[in-house]
Amino acid sequence: MQFFLPMHPPTVTHHDKQLRAYLKDGRPRAVLHDSPELKDARAKLHAALAPHAPAAPYTGPVRLLVKWLFPSDGRHRDGEWKTTKPDTDNLQKALKDQMTALHFWKDDAQVTSEICEKFWADTPGIFIRVEEL
Repeated sequence: MQFFLPMHPPTVTHHDKQLRAYLKDGRPRAVLHDSPELKDARAKLHAALAPHAPAAPYTGPVRLLVKWLFPSDGRHRDGEWKTTKPDTDNLQKALKDQMTALHFWKDDAQVTSEICEKFWADTPGIFIRVEEL
């Protein structure tokens, strides 16, 4: 299966957390919570992916190819490699988490081959290809 999600790819990643400090039994505690921006990015990915979810999840090993196409700011030409943040591994984490939630596969451990690229593009979006191995 392959499809294109026409959107501005989220630049917020799973590392964007908020630290909340509080006292419990007189001792300081800290807990990390998802920032509102991270929650919004996850919801955006979920909504864009949902129409493409398969009728039944993949059960064996899969290859995931993702091309992140970020809107060009005028300083970069269409198709030029994007060498600035966010990092591809952080982008992939949020995407795979939502694909798992939508039952593209039973477990994201099934993604045994991964190709991830990011570019500047005149048409922003996310190209995704999932193939059984």
